[in-house]
Amino acid sequence: MEIMKIKWTQKITLGLLIGISSPFVFMPIILFVLSQSQYATFSSYWDIAWSDPKYTSKYLSLGLISNLLWFYLFLNREKYEYTRGIILGMLCFIPFMIYVNLFL
Repeated sequence: MEIMKIKWTQKITLGLLIGISSPFVFMPIILFVLSQSQYATFSSYWDIAWSDPKYTSKYLSLGLISNLLWFYLFLNREKYEYTRGIILGMLCFIPFMIYVNLFL
C-alpha cells in the first residue's frame, strides 16, 4: 500500500500563518460590529471576549469564517498549497475549541 507523501513548502507555511492569524485580525472587527448592533461599548465586548474562555471560543469561531474568504480566493486562483495551509491553520484551533466546550 502506497502512502501519499506531501512535500512541505513555503506556500503551505504561509497559508498556515494566514489560517492562524486571520481569525485574530478579524475578531476585533466582529466584536465592533456586534457592539454597535447591541448599542454597547466595544471595550465591554472586548473584555468579555478575553476574560471568559467560553466567549473567546465563540468569537474565535466567528473569526474563523474569515478563513473562508482566503480559502475561496486561493482556490479560485488555483493556489492549492495555500489552501492546504489555511485548512491546517483552521485545524490548529480544534483542540482549544474542544477543550473549552467540553471541559470548562
